Amino acid sequence: MASPPCGYSDSGLEIKTRSVEQTLIPLVSQITTLINHKDRPKKSERTAAAIQRVGQAVGVAVGRFVAVGEAIALENHELKDEMGHACFEARRAGDAISQLTDVGPARAPPSPSATVFGDRAGMVKAARLLLSSVTKVLVLADRIVIKQIVASRNKVLVTLDHLERVSTFQEFVQIFSQFGNEMVDFAHLTGDRQNDLKDEKKKARMAAARAVLEKCTMMLLTASKTCLRHPDCESARINKDAVFQRMRCALEQVVDIVTEAHGCTGNILPASIYNAVKDYKTSVECLRDDLYASLPDSVGRQLEALAERTEDFTDSPYTGHEQRQAILGMCQLARQDARQLLHAWTQAQSVQAKETTEELEVAIAKSCQSVNELTRELHKAAAGRASELLRVHAEHSPLRALKAAGAEGDPEAVAQYSRTLTEQKDQLVENCRLLCHVSGNEPLEITCVHAEETFHVIGPQIISAAQTLALHPSSKIAKENLEVFCEAWESQLVDVALLLREINDVVEGKRGDKRAYLSLPRSGKHSANLKSAKPVKLDAEEQSGVAKAGLELRLLSSDVDAELEKWEEQEQRAVRHGQSVASMAYNMYLFTRGEGLLKTTLDLFRQAEVLSEEGLQLCSSLHVLCTQLLSEEKLALTSEVEALAALCQQLQAGARTPVQGKSATFQKVDSSIQTTRAVLTLILKLLPACNKRNTKSKSERSGLGSPQDWRPDAPTPVRDGDADAHRDDFAVEPFEQHLSGLSLLEGN
Repeated sequence: MASPPCGYSDSGLEIKTRSVEQTLIPLVSQITTLINHKDRPKKSERTAAAIQRVGQAVGVAVGRFVAVGEAIALENHELKDEMGHACFEARRAGDAISQLTDVGPARAPPSPSATVFGDRAGMVKAARLLLSSVTKVLVLADRIVIKQIVASRNKVLVTLDHLERVSTFQEFVQIFSQFGNEMVDFAHLTGDRQNDLKDEKKKARMAAARAVLEKCTMMLLTASKTCLRHPDCESARINKDAVFQRMRCALEQVVDIVTEAHGCTGNILPASIYNAVKDYKTSVECLRDDLYASLPDSVGRQLEALAERTEDFTDSPYTGHEQRQAILGMCQLARQDARQLLHAWTQAQSVQAKETTEELEVAIAKSCQSVNELTRELHKAAAGRASELLRVHAEHSPLRALKAAGAEGDPEAVAQYSRTLTEQKDQLVENCRLLCHVSGNEPLEITCVHAEETFHVIGPQIISAAQTLALHPSSKIAKENLEVFCEAWESQLVDVALLLREINDVVEGKRGDKRAYLSLPRSGKHSANLKSAKPVKLDAEEQSGVAKAGLELRLLSSDVDAELEKWEEQEQRAVRHGQSVASMAYNMYLFTRGEGLLKTTLDLFRQAEVLSEEGLQLCSSLHVLCTQLLSEEKLALTSEVEALAALCQQLQAGARTPVQGKSATFQKVDSSIQTTRAVLTLILKLLPACNKRNTKSKSERSGLGSPQDWRPDAPTPVRDGDADAHRDDFAVEPFEQHLSGLSLLEGN
């Protein structure tokens, strides 16, 4: 192979996944440390030896890494040239770093002015080349993952076409079994990709598309069986065709996301008030930096666009008179403030001010404040309406009436209740549109659009399924089909409730998503009793079985987080342990959806074991708080803490108990989730009382004039001398670990 240009680097590389980014971060950090170390005087032979070990570690790790890259090139001929070139550069850079850090055998004692290595320019050049080439290899390897997802989608599409054309039950059962296996593989590939994406908007779109596929898989089963049972029924055919069409659209959307296909309609979001407010405030605040900007054209136009979008609220028949008047009044106030801003800006220009005048500064602040108040009023209207709709629709009256009318074979009653359901559907669709306006960020906007589309599609599907049942009231499969579509509607209502909570969190300044800490426990640490267990992935039916309990985990973990945010001392052990338990419970919820970091049942059981240990640590922290209570309060809360400890021990014992067989494994999964739910419920009961006692105790300490805000669980400070003792050490071990971690590429 001809030698590539010495200064080769690809500055156009874009890192799109967290796995590539996380692999590079420690490499960048440690290479930077290595480069920066050159200007320091050589303190000891120990430092020189440490740097030499780093250089050797780089050479060995890069060699292993390149071997994997070259193996990938051999298996994927379309990447052979690019991958070979990148591997060549990486190996060359690794060898150069090894040579530059080789200080040779010990000779005479070093002089105080000597440095570890002298070729500064050579080290910088080699380091840059190494980072560039390693990044290139990782990005090329990432293309293989995309290729796997596209190939998996193509297999699913071919089987989907076969399913649509079957004419006998025997043929359908055979092909659907193959389809189910292919969908499970596709779900795991896309779930991994969703978690790995850096772009939150792409991640939200992927989640929406995968949610459609998840729900449509069961709909496809019952809709197809109903059509086979009643081949001459027009409503059954319409019901089935809608499911197949929606699945194909979702499959295409997934591939558009991973391949970044242009012209994808899913990438276009409706114009929202959130974006209009953001653009308007940006233009207004830019006047501080550019006093002579074109104010009338940009700011005035943006404010009118914002006011026009509020018509979705004011024109809605479901917006109350007082709320409508409040929104219109705030729009008028925003216009007045904009006119005042224009006046202040004109005055500043007339005196040829070189910086923002006080009058203009006040006008800028008032303009921003008025649109902020408008946004809060709009959020209040949308969130209030959503809460009311969710409360009314939680009774599911039209669904129950439709099922009853269909089972009685009463087409007229089905038509009557269909009109009621259509009206509810229209209300929910409109409310999702209003929530999109005030969502607070683009990923939540995407989720709102997905919810709107889901209600828009599922409503008519429920009606067609009810019409089929009314024509064939004795058909068990038609009844089951209607039940599946009604469950999908109810599930979407739960998703909207969760979405509303996340939007409220963003508007109130809280986190809009869950913390991503506490992933899987380290291998070997919590698996002593699970070595004989075989990792199993849940199939679609089993995931559907635990989905409801999983949603309860999601709600409870969110409630626990919200309760912990009320604690003044966020560094308390009780808060940290509680947050950890909530985070791990959220991971278990994602498992029930086929998403997240927990891929197999073995992963779930390990996570349950770690959660139980964290729960026991929480019990210990809460017990300390209970000791400060009066006798009656102490007795009641101590009893609850002991009950929590017993539940954690039960969860731990269950997670460690080996089982054999698929049925027993599924029962263990269900038991772990149910016990975790009980743990969170009890934690939620304990936290308010303990926080109240903790706040009162802190107040009492302040009243006594304690010399310092001491807590029994506060960390011990590190003495300066302890830190100085390690200042001359060079971190070799972490670097070796990070570089050897690049072999994770083999998983691709």
